[in-house]
Amino acid sequence: MSASTTTSSVGAPVRPAAAFALLGTVQATLIFTLAALVVPLPDIGREFALHRSQLILLSAAYGLAFAGLLLLGGRLADRYGGRRALTAGLLVFAAASATAPLAPGYEALLAGRFAQGVGAALIAPAAMNVLRTVFASPASYGRAMATWGGLSVLGATAGNLGSGVISALLSWRWSFGVPLLVAGTALALAPRLLPATPPGGGRSLDLPGAVLATGGITLASYGLVVTDAHPWDSPAVLLPLAGGVALCSAFLLAERRARDPLLPPRFVLERRRATGLAAIALTAAGTSLTFVLLSLHLQQKLGYSELETSAAFVPFALALLVSGRAAGSLIARYGAPLVTAAGLTTGGAGLALLAVTGPGAAAVPYAYGLLPGLVLLPAGAAASFAGAAVLATAGVPERRTGLAGGVLNTAMELGPTVLFAVLLSLGGDALSLAVTAGAFVALACATAATAAARGVRADAR
Repeated sequence: MSASTTTSSVGAPVRPAAAFALLGTVQATLIFTLAALVVPLPDIGREFALHRSQLILLSAAYGLAFAGLLLLGGRLADRYGGRRALTAGLLVFAAASATAPLAPGYEALLAGRFAQGVGAALIAPAAMNVLRTVFASPASYGRAMATWGGLSVLGATAGNLGSGVISALLSWRWSFGVPLLVAGTALALAPRLLPATPPGGGRSLDLPGAVLATGGITLASYGLVVTDAHPWDSPAVLLPLAGGVALCSAFLLAERRARDPLLPPRFVLERRRATGLAAIALTAAGTSLTFVLLSLHLQQKLGYSELETSAAFVPFALALLVSGRAAGSLIARYGAPLVTAAGLTTGGAGLALLAVTGPGAAAVPYAYGLLPGLVLLPAGAAASFAGAAVLATAGVPERRTGLAGGVLNTAMELGPTVLFAVLLSLGGDALSLAVTAGAFVALACATAATAAARGVRADAR
């Protein structure tokens, strides 16, 4: 069925551009919400008198639930239909976004952030399931994914910039107004703009696999997150890490024996898809690391206010928009692998510049100190995300688009968690940026070499 003949539940023809705009706004908002508490976190700590470990858990709560439940969310979308799962996720997300800012204390706010993550884990893969119905042909779907790939880093940028402005002018509590408004609008417009997606039929939920995957990812992620407050050899780190690794190992063994596995082992091992997922994880980690380290550097060392910190990242957002708009046509002309490799190389160059002129460096004027890196990094990141999204989803059958969405978003969520834990334990912000820059360039070389050796060219036309 082509996009032009698809109809919504009210019988009106679906307009692909309008459907993509709605789904893309929702996807960007999910990542906006992830970043929305980064800048105002110190204010929340002072208001609720929180310890460092409590702030870390509050910051990570949304991502823990989001990453841990994504595979199950993908299976639910594939089994029951994308729009039905999307609606359920939006309801949970909206309810959590409405109650979290009313939290009288830490525990209620923490529960609200976890609930937002649960809703997001349903929404993200369901949105990609619906997207596949809207853009039915491989060519149109590939073009859509080239744009879709840049939405997450755009959402993260908007979250970091917007939260600083909102908390400075109003209060951190108003940051929850954005996800609430978007979720409410999406719920109202979905029946008119989105097609009714058919259920996958007959597929089991693989509940044992879902429990093992959710528990393993959540425990391991939590263990990595708390390394910022506890040494690696402490029980607070070792116990959740060991438990997470054990559950993830049990999950992989169970999936090999399952008749209808939650995550078919060969699905993520296909070379093109594995390359795309690695690029997504690394790019998400690099941009997240930059936001955190430079936000702290600007505020704590250079004395920037929250508004000034947000303003410093405006060129980042502009470069991201320009590169994101160009990425689709570049992929159509040169292929997703080469665009991904070029994006990683450019982003690596930006990170290297920031390592030299940012944290740990002598104070230099912003215009020729931080600014060049804050332009090169997002320009490369947008191209990398766009190309990698095409690589990760090319050739996925329609009955597994929810799974593809779950895997893609899992890579995006876990990448920053793993990189933060490993690099920040090295001690040295500039060193962390420099090592990440090296990882960008190394993966870029591997991606380009694979494309040249095998003539890989993802269908984005």
